[in-house]
Amino acid sequence: MIPTKTAYTRPESIEEALATLADGARPIAGGMSLIPMMKLRLASPASLVDLSGLAELTGIAMDGSDLVIGAMTRHREVAGSALVRAQAGALADAAAGIGSPAVRNRGTIGGSLAQSDPHGDLPAVLLALGGSVEVRGASGSRTIAAADLAVGFLTTTLAADEMIVAVRLPGGAGRSAYAKFHRRAIDWSIVGAAAVIRGTTTTVALTGMAAVAVRATGFEVIVNAGGSLEEAARHAGDGTRPAEGLDGSAEYKRHLAGVLARRATEAALAR
Repeated sequence: MIPTKTAYTRPESIEEALATLADGARPIAGGMSLIPMMKLRLASPASLVDLSGLAELTGIAMDGSDLVIGAMTRHREVAGSALVRAQAGALADAAAGIGSPAVRNRGTIGGSLAQSDPHGDLPAVLLALGGSVEVRGASGSRTIAAADLAVGFLTTTLAADEMIVAVRLPGGAGRSAYAKFHRRAIDWSIVGAAAVIRGTTTTVALTGMAAVAVRATGFEVIVNAGGSLEEAARHAGDGTRPAEGLDGSAEYKRHLAGVLARRATEAALAR
């Protein structure tokens, strides 16, 4: 289908972008999710604000002990960064497996998190790593923790005139890895699991198990009490209510959650 008619602007500064958003426009980063939605008439913004010209929203660097990634940094750059691999291996794993090369070359970390797709890989990774997003809007700047960003299907706590400017991951993240299951390499994950090991504490977050990324608390309780990964895997999906559909039943997805939580934890342990 053809999208409805929409206005288009390409600001040269963050301030100009924010001023345009205050008038009811919608930001577009890589466009890998928004453009297909517009073609299907699932989204019909009156105007678009193209953020691709804002160089200040790109880059990967350490800020003290924290890893900071600009919101417009492409998945390809995140996946190939030695700094990301050293500081947050799960994030590099996830970015390397998003969509096709074309998607990884255009899609951005900030755009993916703002989209908040329940089968997106990055929300679960950010949640497991204890990360946050830095946001700017007409009323100023604020930081939103990963656990507070997504509130429902394709819905976040971002205000209409706000945009993500950076992703921040705490230092000392320990060893981490990401594992997922999908039918084809270019497909969304049916289920994914991000595991982070800090000292003797293991944290696991899941994608595809609810409308938002969730913690695998059943898995965590058993592993952190000294239980085996095999036992913990049987409880990774406890308390979750994944949607049933052509990609599998809820029971099947809970089984996948256990398999992938164990895989991700084993991969993190091996690092």
